[in-house]
Formats: sequence, C-alpha cells, structure tokens
Amino acid sequence: MDIENVRNANSPGASQGSTGVSGSGPSGRLHAFDGLAAAVLDKRGAVVRWTGTAADLTGFPAEEVCGRPVRELVADLPDELRGATEMPESGRVRLWHQCGDTIDVAFRTTKVEGSAEVLVLAAPTHHVADHEQGAALLRALSAQNRITIALHDTDLTTVQTNAMPGTLDGRPVQPGARLCDVLCAEDAENLEAVLRQVLETGVPVVRRNQQVSWRHDPAQQHALSLSAFRLEDARGRPTGVAALYIDSADQLRARRHLDLAREVAERVGGSLDVVRTAQDLADVLAPAFGDLAAVDLAHTVFDGEEPSKQLGSGEMSNAAMAPATAVWPAGIKRGESIPPLPDHPLLRSVRHGETVVFGLDDFIAMVSYPHLVEYLVPKDAHSVMVAPLHARGLTLGAISAWRCGRSAPFTEDEADLMKQIASRGALAIDNARRYTREHRAAVALQRRLLPPATTDTPAAETAGVYLPAGGGAGSSGDWYDAIALPSLRVALVAGDVVGHGMPASATMGRLRAAIQTLADLELEPDELLTRIADLIQRLAAEAPPGDHDIVGGTCLYAVYDPVTRRCAIASAGHPPPVLVRPDGTAEVVGISPGPPLALSGMPYETTVIDVEPGSVLALYTDGLVERGDRDLGQGLRHLTDALAASCRPDRALDETGRALLADLADQVPRDDAALLLARTRAVPAADTAHWEIPADPAAVSKAREWATRQLTMWGLDDLLFATELIVSELVTNAIRYGRPPMDLRLIRHHVLVCEVTDSSSTQPRLRRARTTDEGGRGLFLVSQLGGRWGCRHGQNGKTIWSEQIIQDSP
Repeated sequence: MDIENVRNANSPGASQGSTGVSGSGPSGRLHAFDGLAAAVLDKRGAVVRWTGTAADLTGFPAEEVCGRPVRELVADLPDELRGATEMPESGRVRLWHQCGDTIDVAFRTTKVEGSAEVLVLAAPTHHVADHEQGAALLRALSAQNRITIALHDTDLTTVQTNAMPGTLDGRPVQPGARLCDVLCAEDAENLEAVLRQVLETGVPVVRRNQQVSWRHDPAQQHALSLSAFRLEDARGRPTGVAALYIDSADQLRARRHLDLAREVAERVGGSLDVVRTAQDLADVLAPAFGDLAAVDLAHTVFDGEEPSKQLGSGEMSNAAMAPATAVWPAGIKRGESIPPLPDHPLLRSVRHGETVVFGLDDFIAMVSYPHLVEYLVPKDAHSVMVAPLHARGLTLGAISAWRCGRSAPFTEDEADLMKQIASRGALAIDNARRYTREHRAAVALQRRLLPPATTDTPAAETAGVYLPAGGGAGSSGDWYDAIALPSLRVALVAGDVVGHGMPASATMGRLRAAIQTLADLELEPDELLTRIADLIQRLAAEAPPGDHDIVGGTCLYAVYDPVTRRCAIASAGHPPPVLVRPDGTAEVVGISPGPPLALSGMPYETTVIDVEPGSVLALYTDGLVERGDRDLGQGLRHLTDALAASCRPDRALDETGRALLADLADQVPRDDAALLLARTRAVPAADTAHWEIPADPAAVSKAREWATRQLTMWGLDDLLFATELIVSELVTNAIRYGRPPMDLRLIRHHVLVCEVTDSSSTQPRLRRARTTDEGGRGLFLVSQLGGRWGCRHGQNGKTIWSEQIIQDSP
C-alpha cells in the first residue's frame, strides 16, 4: 500500500495514556519508556532502522518504511520545517497511520556518535503531556514541606520520597528503606497493612488518621493523616502505592480543643454546689488539657458571698484538684488556704484578668521562697498556666493547669482556649455562689420562722426536724409547730406551702402566724382550717398576675387533751399522721382529709381518737414519704415501719427524728421534708375534779364550798380566796346566761385551771362597768384574779376557763 494513499485515522497507540510513571520491566520497577517509538535516519533523512514500538505507533511495519524518506510519513509538515536541511532537535508533527488517520506526536532527535545517522524518539503528544504534567505534579508535591509523599513498589519498599529533615522524623529517608526503618514496629506494621490493602484492592484511602512514633523517639506520638492510592502502568497492572502523609497535629489539636470546650459546656454548671462545680471544672481539664489541674477560690465564695475587689493569693482556698490519682505536693490539701505569694507583675496580670503561662524556672523565680516552691510545685512539672475566674466584674479565684514529664509546653492557642474555659467555669461557679447565698438566706429565714426544735408541755414533749431541699430545688414552705393551749392542751401542726424559695417561706410564715392566732381562739380543728383556707384565698388574690395558681398548700391540725387523753384531728389535703403506741405497734390514723387550702368552700371534718399516754404521734410532710422510686402508699408504709422500730421510750425524740429523716429522705432531696414527733402525756385522775352544776341560783354557794374542799385537799390554801371568787362569777354567769347541762372542772398542774361549761353558744365579753352599773364586773374580776382567762366553743356549747399560777410548782 502506498504511503500517499494513507487516510486520516486515530493511531492504535493513542489510547495508551500515561500517568507519569509508565511501563514495567522484568523487575516490576516503574519505567518512563513504555510506548516510546524510535527510528534511525541516515544523512538524507531516509529510515534505516524501525523499532517495533514505531510500528505499533504508526501501523507500518519496518519493511514498508525502511529505505523511504521519513518526510513521506509526515501528514502536515510545519512551515518551519519546509526547506530545512537538518532535523530539528524537537518538535510536534502529525504522522500518517496505516489506516489513513493521522497521529499527533512529539519528537526529539539526537545524532549518533561517530556516524551521520540521527536517532529520532517519538511518542503521542498527549502521552508526553501527561508525563510532563505528572512529573510537574510530583515535583510540586515533593516541594511541599507539610506534605510527605512516598512512592512504594509492590513490596512496599520506598522507591522515592521527599522526606527530608523536618518532615517525617527529621532525617532523610533513602530509597530502598521500609516503614519499619523509620517508624516503631507496631506503627509500621499497621501502616503497611493499610498500604497492602490499597495495593491489593485498588480502593484508595483518604485522610485516615494515624498516631505514629518514630524509632528514634518512641515516647513521642505524632498525628498523621494518610491518603494512599494504587499506581498502575499503561495496561492497568499494579506497580506500587503512592502515599501522602499530612501532619494533622493542628487539626487534631483544634478538634481536641473543640471537644474540650464542648465537654466543659456539658459537664460544668450542672450542679449548684460551689465545690462540686469547681471539681467538675478540674476533672474536665485534667488530664485532657494538663496533667494536673487545681481550682482555688476566695474564702467568701464558699459561703456564697462576694469576694473582695482586690483578691490576693492569701485570700483563697483550694476547692478542687484533679485527677484524683495524681500525686500533688504534700502541703496542698483540698479546702486549705493557699499561702500568700510575693507581689509580682505576672501575678498582677492574673488579678487583672489575663491568662499567664509560667515556665518552671520563671515560676520558681516568682515564688522566690524554697518552702513555697516545695509546697506548690508538683513533681516533674515543667510549666503551669494560670487563668483567673472572672465573672460579673468579680474575681472569684483562679485555675492552675500543670504539665509534667514529657508533655509538650503550653502554646498560645491553648492559652486562648484556657481563657474561654475559665470564663465559662467562672460563670458556673458564680451561679453556684449566688444560689448558695440565696439558698442559705431562704433556709435561714425558714428556720427562723420555724418553732424551737423541742418543746416540753404537760400534754406532750415534742421534737421537730426539718431538711431543706437539695440539688437545686431550694427551700420551700414545709413547717411544723407545737402550740401550748389553755387547759394544758397542745396543738400539733404540720404544713406544706406550694412553691420554693423566699416566696414559699414568706407564705409559710404568714400561715404559721395565722394558725397560732386562731389556735389562741381555741377553734375546733375543722373550723380553724376553714379560716386558713379563706386566708389562702386572700393571699392568692394579692399575688401578682400569673402567680395566683402557685399560692396554696396543705395542713394537718391536731389538738391533744391530756385530761381526756383524746386527740382531735383535721386535714386539708395533708397526709395522715402515724400513731405509735407504747407497745411499739404503729398505724396510720384513719382521717377524712378535706381539700387543700387553696380550695375553699368545702367543709373539713374533725376526727377524734383516743391516745394512750406514752404514745408517739408523728406529723410529717410529703417530702418524707414521696421519692422517685416509690409512691405515696409505699412511702407511708416505710415510714410506719421505721417509726415502729425507732420510737422507743428510752430514746430521745430529737435523736429519733434526726435518724428517721436521714434514713427516709433522699440523699439529695428534691423537696423539703419536715417531721414532728409528739410523745403524749396524761394528767393523773387525782389532779382533776368535776362537779355538775344544777340550774339553780343557790348552786353558786355550793360550787364555792365544793371548790374550797377540793383545793384544801390538794393543799392549795393560798389560792382559796381567789378561786372562790372566780368560781362564783363563772358559775353565776353560766346559770344566768347559759343553758344546762353545766359543769365545773378543776385541773391541777403547774397552774390551777378552773373551767365552767354550759350548752349555750353566747360569747362572754369583758367590759369596764361604770360606777352606777349593778353588774358587768364578773369577768373583769376573773381577769384580775387569775393569770389569764378565755373561752372556747365546742360542738355542744362553750367553756369559760381561768388559770392561776401555783407557786413552787415543778
């Protein structure tokens, strides 16, 4: 076939692209000559030798080309080559292919030494361009000082790398080296496993994070990001692996900083206890940020108060240290004061809100006293970072983070991170400080509003215990009370106000004062609760808009009479009391509870029970029986069993109450808990006397005679005159204004009680009679002769009473 009849077509060799490393010889090593055509020309430009690659490129065998001028193979001779007598050193031309297409090739020529012949090397232009671009890319990657590129053959031996001093381990890596020559054995084995998988599967690895250590420094770890892909020749055969190692220490450090900041946000501030918050802050910092961490706070912060404006090192105490297993200097102990440090510019910087990093030598020079250095500096420490805890214009204390041993020194970006952490930690600690102050104030107010913990009256001895809420709930309106009433009786009260904090404590104080006032009026329990419910309605009406629904509460009111040995009880939505008998058996008193105090308009019911002397009556609030792991019924059974086991006659009531509260309440109670224990007493029958009054005016003199005989029998002769007048006036009023049945009762204890009861509901009134009035002086005389007097109404009438103090009574 004539060369002149060749038509344009694509060369078969045009599809054989190159990746910059082409071909593979018998040894499997990479070569750059695969697909490179060669021919030898004589001095006239005729082909004298034709290689097989040239035949593959053009499709013309050697026998068709040799002896012909090479210009006959050129399809489009460039202008600069027309008329030239010598072959140019290099250029680009289009050659004919045997099938009629043309091939765009690049060529280079060189003279054969000692001969007039010329050697021509040619390859497809795109092949050469790919090779040049690949080489340029490889050179560019090799020139990057933050990217280490390594080419490995199929045995994972290093063929080429740019690892020079300052890249991998600070030493040049020679061709022929293996990863185990550079890295620790375990790290090299792990990396080779990854590269071998890439070589076998062809699946590249992108940005795989690896922690490695160099052989010459196995203790120091470095973070690398590995990307690897398989190398192939023009025929797609694996020839090795290219690996790119990027130092990811900065990215890893930034990620650790973000993780640390997130952990601070999640863990610090969940508690409203100052010390717990400080410990959470120290636990986050060590060992994630420093090997050791300590938080020191101003003395006043622990008590919830504000620190002084010019906080000095001698005004702080250690609040937290971490980790718990760390070995601190022998002198530092949690909770102890930090000794004052000498004045120093760096310390002044800390006080002004700056974060400061000290090297060990600088810190020792600043402290200047050897005993302080021994006291403050941990073993093997080489640097410390100190950041002030500054919040809301107050310097609460400082954080200290130490690095020891082979840890890296603190960096500038870590100082910025510490500043952010200290800012968030300071806000959390200040929140806890402010809560502590408010909580203590609320608890102090509530304790001031509560009665004495123990009382001792003729009717009963009582002991009350109160446990404020913890875990951030704050104090609420739980209270108890023991109110001494006339005729040797006692009123027992337990109540719970809706809400927490100061408002609840204030409402509780108002209710307690109202109940004491109404108790002095000697109202029946059901009527007293009705009056209190009306008061709650008025308080709710006075509350700010939106707070009407949070004014309310529950209350249990009981009155025990040691003469009759009976107890009258009424409940406004409050849990029933528990009665522990002298034989140790305990039961919940069955009562008919009414609605809570916020719901007025519904009646309350009084339940009357008999109580043996020596019994214990327990009143409590729901915080003692309600907890997360049990319902009210289970809690009440638990309380009943605990009372039966604890209320022993030989054990003091206050000790019993504290033990019960510690045993029954949650470790961190979510609600206040109050408990009132009352061990009942009885007035002996020999110390009481009763006489029925006939509805006859002549009964007045008989009543005086009966009272005189009784007082003489009791040895109270010094009270005869006053008692006769009191009996005379009270019996006269009962006969004149009351209705039968009527009776007279005398009770002897530390006072002499004189009671006259009739069936009318008229209310006696004390008044000052004019000089011309014939009556109206009876109650005035009673009030002057006795210590005090009063009137109480019952379901069947009223009782007017008077008390006189018995001299030298126990």
